[in-house]
Amino acid sequence: MDCFVYILGCAGKGRYWTYVGWTNDVERRVAQHNAGKGARSTRGRTWVLLHVEQHATRREAMSREWHLKRDRSFRKRLAQGLKTD
Repeated sequence: MDCFVYILGCAGKGRYWTYVGWTNDVERRVAQHNAGKGARSTRGRTWVLLHVEQHATRREAMSREWHLKRDRSFRKRLAQGLKTD
């Protein structure tokens, strides 16, 4: 079963936010986040997909998610393209 690691971005009021997660269905998961049914920290914002990686197993995806959550410089580079209010 293919699993995906994804990075979402959101901009507003001179700053940006990023969120890293993993899923089996990226489109469904992004829709959940934007509908307020995703992780609590993503509620109330409109998110755009910044980055996706495909992995063969859940274990690989969760390991990569762990590393991406700690790689703030990579997430910052991805988010720089977002326009802030």
